[in-house]
Formats: sequence, structure tokens, C-alpha cells
Amino acid sequence: MYKRNYILDHIKSVFQKYGFMPLETPAMENLNVLTGKYGDEGDQLLYRLLNSGDFLKKVKPEDLAEGTKAMSPKIAEKGLKYDLTVPFARHVVMNQHEIAFPFKRYQVQPVWRADRPQKGRYREFYQCDADVIGTDSLICEAELMGIVHNVFEGLNFKDYQVSLSSRKVLEGLAEQCGVKDKFMAFCTVLDKLDKIGEEKVTEELKAFGVERASCEKLFNAMNAENAIETIKDFLGDSVIGKEGLDEVSSTFNYMKRLDIPLDKFTFDPSLARGLSYYTGVIYEVKPTSIQMGTITAGGRYDDLTGIFGLKGMSGVGVSFGIDRIYDTLEELDLFPKTSKESSTVLITNFDTVSEAVALNILSQLRASEIKAEIYPESTKLKKQMNYANKKGIPYVLMVGSQEIEKNEFVLKNMDSGDQQNLSISQLIETLNRR
Repeated sequence: MYKRNYILDHIKSVFQKYGFMPLETPAMENLNVLTGKYGDEGDQLLYRLLNSGDFLKKVKPEDLAEGTKAMSPKIAEKGLKYDLTVPFARHVVMNQHEIAFPFKRYQVQPVWRADRPQKGRYREFYQCDADVIGTDSLICEAELMGIVHNVFEGLNFKDYQVSLSSRKVLEGLAEQCGVKDKFMAFCTVLDKLDKIGEEKVTEELKAFGVERASCEKLFNAMNAENAIETIKDFLGDSVIGKEGLDEVSSTFNYMKRLDIPLDKFTFDPSLARGLSYYTGVIYEVKPTSIQMGTITAGGRYDDLTGIFGLKGMSGVGVSFGIDRIYDTLEELDLFPKTSKESSTVLITNFDTVSEAVALNILSQLRASEIKAEIYPESTKLKKQMNYANKKGIPYVLMVGSQEIEKNEFVLKNMDSGDQQNLSISQLIETLNRR
């Protein structure tokens, strides 16, 4: 938890620096809020909760014969939330008259998916989301990329790549490949490019109507040094595709004006975020030095609030996957030692006289905002030192009869073994300077 809080506290501080306000939504939502927002795979991964009481009371024998699709709505009306964005849209609609738009909120909460647990995949995991809703401005996309840069810079993590594209670019590519009517299937296959390679993607695209020649032209355009220009040529007269390219280019231009370094950001036209509510610029972050899936992602969603009754409200957001970020920092040994410190100093306890003095010192240290504790019982020094070692406390303050007499106390550095004789004022100054 110390390591998790190190990540969470840092991300929250970045969100707040960009003007985002905190929000929480319930763990449970009505299933009609959740279903149909995450694609077919997402619907299958929703955790459904049985209705309380006699959950079978609405079920008829013919429903049992028809199977799960007929049964599910009658025995389960609620589910655990799959992400933070859809519940956020629902919240915005319910509170639209109390919110100042554009509304900038951040949210740090667990979500649940009925997935098979494996490396980087969990059934319960935390997301840290920042969203802006109520504006079409691409400044928001650029600021979210600034948040990505600030978060990972602050975590001292530099081995990552941010891919940007647009769902509109993908629509244009599908249109030029002659499979506009099979857009979702086209996206699903194209998203496999980095996993299975061009040849296998070509075979899968051919299976639903894309010609091999079109695939070759598409891959040549994607692999060109200036992908934005070559994709623009490939898109031909596709209005929506070129609109998407303009949005990506504008996002990069805004990032330049915000002095966001662009070395880790790249245009990737094969990027196809799986959530079906995305409509504009999309992005994802992956580590480059270790095998790990997406650790941060997001995009623009137009009219997500429309399904709850508030039309024409565009939003955009980014989501940090805390558990994968934790695993990444752990594997790369990037957690600072201080991230798991409970106390800075342990004060010894030898007898009733030293205990009284130690408690007075303890009070002064805490008043100076120093994390400190006393060993609660009078016991041997070895036991107290072992306690400090096991708990990772970097300093032990010796309060014995000789120290009390001199009014100077021995501060021992548990890592180096170095010791200093210090007055109370010197002790506070030394620990605060650290």
C-alpha cells in the first residue's frame, strides 16, 4: 500500500495541478447503464449481481428453455462497474444543473471485469481517470497528454511510448478498404497488427472482403517515415478520415505550444481502442523495455451523455491503470526507498524514566511534522532495533540515562550505522533536512 499510495498521491497531485476536481461514483450501476457501451467482449466481462430476495420470481419455464439472454435481465438488474467513464457520464446527466461546464473531474476507484487473471490482468483493479466534458476543444487532448508526461516523469519512468490516432482515421481507412459496413471487425483485426504481424492481419482482413492490394497499400502508408502524410494520401477523398488526421495534427500542435516534449509521442494509424464509445482522438501508453500491456489509455467520446438524455455533450479522458503501473515500476525497480517508510524515526524505550523523556521528544517531533513513533514497551535494545529493521524505519533515537543527563541523544542511521549526538533542536533540524 505504501507503493500504491506513492503512485496514487503523485497522480492525484498532477490532476489537481491541471484543475481537475475529485469525484466518486457507486461500485454498482444498473445494467442498462453498463451494457452496450464496451462492445460485445465488454458486455461478456461485466459482473452481474443477482437481484436481492427471490431472484427467480420473474423467471418462467420458457425463459429457462431460451437460455441466458432471456434469463439474465430477469434475475440481475445491477452490475459492478466496468470502467469509470460511463458512470461518470450518468452522473453528469443526473447533476447537469449543478455542474459548471466544461466539467473537469478526476476519479480514483476500483473497477471489475470477469476476466481470466494473468500477468497484467485482474478481476478487480484501480483506475485513475481524468475527464473533461462539455467542450470540443482539442486543447483538452493536448493537456491530457501533458498529464501523461508529468505523471511518468514524476514517477521517474522513461521507457514508454504514447501512440495517438483517431477513430475517424480508422473509419476512413475502413472506407478506403471497402469495408465501411464492417467497421468494428476491421478495427479488431487491425489492432492485432503488433501481435500477429502484417501477413496474418492480411489473411483476416481478406476473410471479410479487403483485397490484398489494399492491405499492402495500407501497410506501406503506415510504415512510412511521415505516416500522417502517407495516410492522408491513402485516405483519398474520405472526409471523415481527413477530419481525424486534422484532429491528430492539431493535438500535436497544441502540445508544442504547451512545451510538452514530443519524443515519446507517435502517430499510429493501427491503434484501435476497444471501447465502442470513442469517436475522435484516441491514445494509449505501453512500456518499451518490458513485456506489459497498455498502462494508460483514453480518447474523445461525443454524446456519451446522450444515451442518458443529455444530447450534444462531448467529452475526452485519460485512464491510468494503477496495477499495471505498479507492476511496471516493481519490475524495473523504480520505487524509491522512502515510498515504503512508515516512520522516519523510532524512539527507544528502556524504563519509566526514559519513557517519560521519550514521550516528550515524540510530541516535539510530531509537532514539527516528522513521522515518529516510540517502542510501546520497555525492553532490550536488540528487540527494538529488530523492530525498526523489519519495519524499514531509517533512524533510531537512543533515549537512555546518559543521553538524558547530557540532554543530547544518539541518532543512529540504520542503513550506514553512523551515529550522531544531537540536542532536540539539532535533531529536528537534521530530520527535517532529510
